[in-house]
Amino acid sequence: MPRQLLGAPAHFTDRAAELTELDEALVENRRAGTRMFAVLSGPGGVGKTALALHWAHTARDRFTDGQLYVDLAGFSGSSPVPPEDALGLFLRSLGVPSREVPVELAEQAALYRSLTADKELLVLLDNAHSAAQVRPLAPNSPSSAVLVTSRNRLPGLVAEGARLVDVGPLGKLSAVRLLEKVAGKRRVEDDPERAEALVGMCGGLPIAVRVAAARLASRPQWSVRKVVTELSDERSRLSMLSAPELSVQTTFDLSYRALRPTAAALYRGLALHPGREFGASVATTVVDRGTSHALLEELVDGNLVEPVGESRYRFHDLLRLHARSKANAEDEAEERARTVRRMVEWYLRGAMAADLVVTPHRRRLPYEFLTASEDLPELPDRESALAWLEEERANLITCGRVAAEREWWELAWHLSDVLWPLLLHHKHYRDRLEIDQRGVEAARRWGNRFAEADMLKRLGMVCTTVGRFDEARDHLQASTAVAEAIDDPRGAADATEALALLHVARGRLADAVALFEHLARTNRELGNRRSLGLTLINLGRALTGLGRAGEASGVLLEAAAQFRDLDPPDPYNAARVVLAQGAAHLRAGDLPLARSTASSALNVLSALGSKQGMAESHHLLAEAAERQGAVEEAAEHWHQALRLYTEIGSSQADHIAQRLAGPDRRPQPPARDS
Repeated sequence: MPRQLLGAPAHFTDRAAELTELDEALVENRRAGTRMFAVLSGPGGVGKTALALHWAHTARDRFTDGQLYVDLAGFSGSSPVPPEDALGLFLRSLGVPSREVPVELAEQAALYRSLTADKELLVLLDNAHSAAQVRPLAPNSPSSAVLVTSRNRLPGLVAEGARLVDVGPLGKLSAVRLLEKVAGKRRVEDDPERAEALVGMCGGLPIAVRVAAARLASRPQWSVRKVVTELSDERSRLSMLSAPELSVQTTFDLSYRALRPTAAALYRGLALHPGREFGASVATTVVDRGTSHALLEELVDGNLVEPVGESRYRFHDLLRLHARSKANAEDEAEERARTVRRMVEWYLRGAMAADLVVTPHRRRLPYEFLTASEDLPELPDRESALAWLEEERANLITCGRVAAEREWWELAWHLSDVLWPLLLHHKHYRDRLEIDQRGVEAARRWGNRFAEADMLKRLGMVCTTVGRFDEARDHLQASTAVAEAIDDPRGAADATEALALLHVARGRLADAVALFEHLARTNRELGNRRSLGLTLINLGRALTGLGRAGEASGVLLEAAAQFRDLDPPDPYNAARVVLAQGAAHLRAGDLPLARSTASSALNVLSALGSKQGMAESHHLLAEAAERQGAVEEAAEHWHQALRLYTEIGSSQADHIAQRLAGPDRRPQPPARDS
């Protein structure tokens, strides 16, 4: 059950009329048997998100299937989140494995409607930019509720039945109560007139009141009068202080001037961060590592950045714009570009370290960093490396976009290349299409034909996986042609192998076998034992699929020999050989040998922590035990396979669940994808 709401706002104040209107809307829609749909509209910083979260937390028990949340970034200073990105998040949150999330928006929306048709869900769509961004994300269930916050009134949604709730500035008494909650009741009661003047100068905007109150709270020796005096000084310089946006600008300028110079530099620098969220370590690209944490906490204490979880941070959208305006005014264009470059290269260094841990054998191009990096992630094993790549996935993708926009083509290509281990193990097919397409363009703009051939191969592989077979063929043929033109037989062979896997995907196993056999001869000539071993695994699997288990066993014996004593060792693929041998023995009907072989594979893959390999091993053991009449042992292996497939989000989990639900249903044989 998804429970994605951000925490309830700690200092939420009043909004009784708006809360009552939302409660009434829910009651009316439930009585009418229709979906609740409300749009909270108002100026930036007025507290729309706080209102939405407060109501959502009070009403969440009325939605038994959970809550979905996404920040659509409609007014964040960067591009709004595309609806297909948000739908991908929602579908994965509702249990759809990453590899089964459709690529196209229409297919995503159709699957989302089907999954939510009968659910009682509360969906909070924060910071929406347009009605078109919202529509695909609204479930059709009559027992659901959709809450949208936006600076726009979104008349298209209102015309379609959404209730518009206007959210204005806080009244004077409510704003003073908010000031008391943050700054302390005693100081406000000591000078109530100036407290009212202070919240009036903030325009009644909750975000402005909180920033001013935080300054008071962090400086016990200051009086409310001092802050009022400073705000008055600002007002004399800005004739339109009464306008909500300028009230925020004035308050932010005041907070900014109170920062130490190093904290102010960090504030300006972090505003240039490519993504919406960032970890504390990124601050070392702007200021010295020894002071970065303390300076970041200074920004948090001043409500200039906000924590997200335990170790990540983000700007409020208005504060990001304010910080960027300060950077533009106070820092030269060259220095801003260097700051962005340092951040982007920091992410590349971290991803390169993770890549080496997860996929140490693949071919890479060197990259000469222009900037130094500190406080890089510690990634001692595959699990931590993949976890870091997943956590920073959005930032790494955005860094690639920024590098391309700034025409740092070599850097842009490396940011595409370095994501290979994440895309290999966690799929993210829609992201992979964008990443590989950008990689092809970057390689061509960079003028590196090796990089072009490699990325064309990867683009062809993902097109195969998502069923774009004609596109896959074109990309793979182009990759082969470029590799041959630069006399790279290894690259040409890799692209040809991807073409053979395209035949497998199309069900043309005989054609695939012919290509794999040709590739095996090529790899023997090239003397690359690991590449030959991988080809032989694929050949053995294809032969098994054709029912030629005897031939497959001979091929897989040779594959095992290639991985034996490999330097550096590749225990994972050596274990994959054993697993493929077990499948061949099972297809040949040698059940005892199939069971002993699969058990050997299970032991090795368990030691390596490969859940995919462990699941496939249990799958084979269950099939073999069931055919031998060992019902209880088979059931245990089925349940272990189901648990592991479920943890990694494999579609095999559904097949096994169906098998366990009824005696006449049988799971599909385990399969792998690229």
